[in-house]
Amino acid sequence: QVQLVESGGGLVQAGGSLRLSCAASGSIASIEAMGWYRQAPGSQRELVAIITSDSSTNYADSVKGRFTISRDSAKTTVYLRMNSLKPEDTAVYYCKLVYDYGRDYWGKGTLVTVSS
Repeated sequence: QVQLVESGGGLVQAGGSLRLSCAASGSIASIEAMGWYRQAPGSQRELVAIITSDSSTNYADSVKGRFTISRDSAKTTVYLRMNSLKPEDTAVYYCKLVYDYGRDYWGKGTLVTVSS
């Protein structure tokens, strides 16, 4: 069993900041990557940011310079610091874990609402 516990979503005014957290636990031999995706109403789920086991990061163009992905020293918790939030950042944010030779697991999602 794998568990992903997400936290940190909420309501914030435009220009504000939030930090999302995602903690992985359970039957995991090796974590290959962890990342955040988001899905706005009527839209497809899209990559926001991802960090790999060798600490490489990748960001959606729309969040570069505003969002930062990081992780703890144990590499089991990933964070997404979101600054200068815009109404178009409103979405459900999902944590994704890639582990054990390409297996993946999704969190249940946390809602981020940015008011104008």
